[in-house]
Amino acid sequence: MAIEIETKDCTMLGDAEIEEMADLCAVGPNPFGIGLISKQAEEWVLVTTVREGGRLKGFAFCTLERIGGTPSVVVGLASVYRTSRRDTVLRALVSEQLRRAVLAFPDEDVVIGYRFNEPSGFEALKVLSGIVPRPGHKASGEERAWGRRFVKRFGLSTLAYDERRFISPGKGTQACLFDHSSLKPEKTPADIVAYFDGLDAANGDVLVATGWALAEDLEKYL
Repeated sequence: MAIEIETKDCTMLGDAEIEEMADLCAVGPNPFGIGLISKQAEEWVLVTTVREGGRLKGFAFCTLERIGGTPSVVVGLASVYRTSRRDTVLRALVSEQLRRAVLAFPDEDVVIGYRFNEPSGFEALKVLSGIVPRPGHKASGEERAWGRRFVKRFGLSTLAYDERRFISPGKGTQACLFDHSSLKPEKTPADIVAYFDGLDAANGDVLVATGWALAEDLEKYL
């Protein structure tokens, strides 16, 4: 079946769609409820949905803005349904965010920020450059600063944030993050898995990751 992608203003999101999103999340490890999703619809600008045969298979909230003058995509709560085609859904969500980025910021590099609580989330970063954290790379001061900027933009505590481990500790409540589970988790590099050592997902801990979509790479999404 063909994949159907739609992006619209969060103000246009109806109650039935929010219920559909909550139903999609209910079977996964991050069961975002109707109340939490409704709040996201108030806090974010855009929402992208991916459907197959008319059925919701994934969604993501995001905002495109400039952080300190730099073009940015801030990715909020998102979830990909656990089916055998979830990699296709993930690519559709990411591609649509990049398409929106090049439309909003033509001929500019764009930085993108995510929150994850398990290694599979890093699959959303595959098409980006300058990913932080990444195996074998020691983050520079400026790269760590981008982590702090996104932590602040996500409304998390910059004081509690561990910029060496890229971990923002939770407060015992459910975290808003990009929820995705790999089809082949055994192939996730051990160095990436290690980033999540000691992370308490039940407490709401998240890892904040950033990456860059370069202007020349964004052109293909037009």
